[in-house]
Amino acid sequence: MEFAQKSGFGKLYSVTLVKSFLVWSFTLTVCLLVVGFPLVVLMATVGALASVVLQSVLPVSAVLLVVGSLIGVNVLAIVLGAALLTVKGIHPQDVSWLRWLHGEATHAHTSVYAACPLTCSLIQ
Repeated sequence: MEFAQKSGFGKLYSVTLVKSFLVWSFTLTVCLLVVGFPLVVLMATVGALASVVLQSVLPVSAVLLVVGSLIGVNVLAIVLGAALLTVKGIHPQDVSWLRWLHGEATHAHTSVYAACPLTCSLIQ
């Protein structure tokens, strides 16, 4: 009985780790695509220049080599970042700037329209 309880706890812990890793992977990917858009443009520019330079050395596979290495470096950075955050025990619900991930909306201000004195009493 005691072994069954311990193995159940281990399964729950491993599911929590996998869930945390997947959420971190998703979050880091979204942040790379949305917030890191200038970085993506810079990587595409450097990749295009590198493939032009390598075209003289490797005529057939220069573009494939450059694109594969750029995608591989990005995927490796995301996976290593997610693994590091998961191993350190930082859960996504503990991070303050991830409120959008949990569906919590923060309304910093309310809109005031010019017709509000006339129509606000109708809405309520």
